[in-house]
Amino acid sequence: MPYILLAITVVGAIALHLWWQRRYARLQGECARQKQSISDSQQKHDQEIMQKQAEQQALFNSMTEGVLILDPSGHVQLVNRSLQQFFDLKTDVRGQTLMEAFRLQELVELVRRIQEERAVQDHEMELPGTSGCWLQVNAAAVLDGGGVQHGSILVFHDLTRLKQLENTRQEFVANVSHELRTPLSLIKGFVETLLDGAKNDPELSTRFLQTIEKHADRLTYLIEDLLTISKLESGQIVMNLHEVNLHEEVVRVIEDLQSRASGKNVKLQNTLSPDLTAHADADRLEQVLFNLIENAIKYGREAGTIIIGGKPVADNKIEMWVQDDGPGIPPEARERVFERFYRVDRARSRETGGTGLGLSIVKHIVQAHSGEVSVKSEPGAGTTFFFTLPQSKE
Repeated sequence: MPYILLAITVVGAIALHLWWQRRYARLQGECARQKQSISDSQQKHDQEIMQKQAEQQALFNSMTEGVLILDPSGHVQLVNRSLQQFFDLKTDVRGQTLMEAFRLQELVELVRRIQEERAVQDHEMELPGTSGCWLQVNAAAVLDGGGVQHGSILVFHDLTRLKQLENTRQEFVANVSHELRTPLSLIKGFVETLLDGAKNDPELSTRFLQTIEKHADRLTYLIEDLLTISKLESGQIVMNLHEVNLHEEVVRVIEDLQSRASGKNVKLQNTLSPDLTAHADADRLEQVLFNLIENAIKYGREAGTIIIGGKPVADNKIEMWVQDDGPGIPPEARERVFERFYRVDRARSRETGGTGLGLSIVKHIVQAHSGEVSVKSEPGAGTTFFFTLPQSKE
């Protein structure tokens, strides 16, 4: 009997051990599955966070404005592609301080203002080391529900083009005011002199009236050129395009300017082929040729030669040129000769007359024909103005 009980006890112990072993294995399996589930969930969560961060970065990179996000300690947390281009950032600046990343005390002061004022609007800054690159900055503190600051966000907008347009507008207004004031002051002065008694001297009054007429014409030409420039820039002038014989157009312009050329003993040579044609507005083309040839007569040398030529070039274009053998244009002035009111030699320009708008009108008319205008010149070696026109209707 005792042996039977011992045997039963041993068998029971073995069975219990095996049961606990199976249960332990099952529990281990469940724990492993739970761990795997937790691991998969965490991995999925991490992937979702990474995806959201990537989507956020892609969104910021698609913006034309520069974006800078700082953490609570003022270290860089995020910069987008536009900001990297604005500041020419070559390396990853995340984790760096503002001074380490940008080397600009102005930005450091701006962030300090954010901490005090919570927001800064329409702050303008000029980037150092650039030729007039301006940015407008709008910045704000990032707050939680309790009003505690958790960082800052700064948005940078490129103001460079607006600044350039404003400078152009101011310069244009100043130039127009000067060009109008000069002849008006002269006219007023001569009129006052006539009223003070000079009208009683026939010879003197005739000379004064001729001068008044000259400056009144100058004002008329200026106003007409200003209206032409305005219409060309706004697209109000519609080009009447048709086949134009270029040789014949040059002949007509030379006839109109022959007396001025003869006054300086200047020879005008029309070297265009008699059968060379272009698809152009004849009236506007005549204006281009008139301005260029008149300019060459004014600023070319006495007893010089002006050559007007043209030839077909690539892309269904005709290239024309007006070449003089005058003193030439200095290198620093070549890029600006087509600007409104720009004069290479202001003193000489005043003597020869003109509105200072002729070459600007040339540029706009040529561009309205889908052409290009350029100048080639060396001091002492003359000047050649080139422009292109469509050869035929495409």
